[in-house]
Amino acid sequence: MPEPAPPPRYGARMTPRAPLPPVLLGDEPGSFPYSVLAERHPAIIRQVAEDTPYDPERRRALDALLEECLHGGIAPLPADAPDHDRWAAWGTDEYRGRSWFEVPWLWSESYFYRRLLDATGWYGPGPWQGVDPFRPAKLAELHAPETDAELAALDRLTGLPAGRRAAALLHGSLWGNRADLGFRLSAASGAAAGTTGAGAPPLVADDSERLWSLLPPPGTGTGTLCLVADNAGRELVPDLLLVDHLLTHGHLGRVLLHVKPHPYYVSDATSADVLDAVRRLAGATGAAAGYGRRLGSALADGRLTVRVHPFSCAPLPYADAPEDLRAEFAAATLTVFKGDLNYRRLVGDRRWPPTTPFADVTAYFPGPVAALRTLKSDVITGLDPATEAALDATGRQRWRTGGTHALIQVRA
Repeated sequence: MPEPAPPPRYGARMTPRAPLPPVLLGDEPGSFPYSVLAERHPAIIRQVAEDTPYDPERRRALDALLEECLHGGIAPLPADAPDHDRWAAWGTDEYRGRSWFEVPWLWSESYFYRRLLDATGWYGPGPWQGVDPFRPAKLAELHAPETDAELAALDRLTGLPAGRRAAALLHGSLWGNRADLGFRLSAASGAAAGTTGAGAPPLVADDSERLWSLLPPPGTGTGTLCLVADNAGRELVPDLLLVDHLLTHGHLGRVLLHVKPHPYYVSDATSADVLDAVRRLAGATGAAAGYGRRLGSALADGRLTVRVHPFSCAPLPYADAPEDLRAEFAAATLTVFKGDLNYRRLVGDRRWPPTTPFADVTAYFPGPVAALRTLKSDVITGLDPATEAALDATGRQRWRTGGTHALIQVRA
């Protein structure tokens, strides 16, 4: 079956040296995208129904969405949906009636989460308006014993020199919900032990020194960082710890924290999740409480500003970002994209050869950009041939999707 035509301007600003490879679809049984659509999405619907006592109307809507995702054609949003026209421009008019498996995988995933909010009543009117269907899972993780242990580990960082502490916090942010790795002293010297198989490098790409070189020196307080956040809970907390360090030590005068305007991809962070994380830190003991208090003050005085933009939940690559968002990225000292989904949108959700230069696929971006990501999908760029060969030689192709490998990539 021929690849469906993407929506107009799908990655139109991307100008790599060779023709663009195909967009990833979910129509190949046994592939990772297929498993997400055929297995993960149904499991998410069932988990949402289990976590919250929705009324019969909401449960019927969830059942209907499950049936449509697996066996039906893509339906448009209700005519009175607040974002109906936006999604029509993003592709619902183009893909209406098509199988969820036959359209770009990124598009199918994004639209699934938008439709899930309709099914649960997020947009109302009614008693479920504004109720995050993923909140029970987010809060359970944020208050888990593992989070207590990670926050207690912050006490061990207080005596380290600022540079080593910064390196540890960077690795904590990189590894997200495996952030305990980032707090080990080995992480402070740039290693993240135990993350790869024998013969493979600790990080598949590590531009961390270049990342630090793009930030103003400590004490200057002149830079602006755009941090495009990924997940809430135990992944957002390390991001906020790094933000506090950069503000407290004067690398930056301001951080713009981009989060999602509504619940998305189960665990993606929203404004409410930012507040939950800051309160969690402030209510802890030891060094963690100090981080929480300082972050609260930074929010109050504007040094830390939360941003939400509709395009954050778009089913399109950042090459298609609107001009107002591009202008904000262009004005930043550095923009950091966190996580796997943001990486896919940054480089384009395509079958890139892994050795495609990261600088080529991000050449469209209007300013210096970095990616911090654990690998949880097939998309990857910027590997040198020796690294790719070492990873493939392990015989475990799940290095691309299992979350056991990570990268830090920078394009100045």
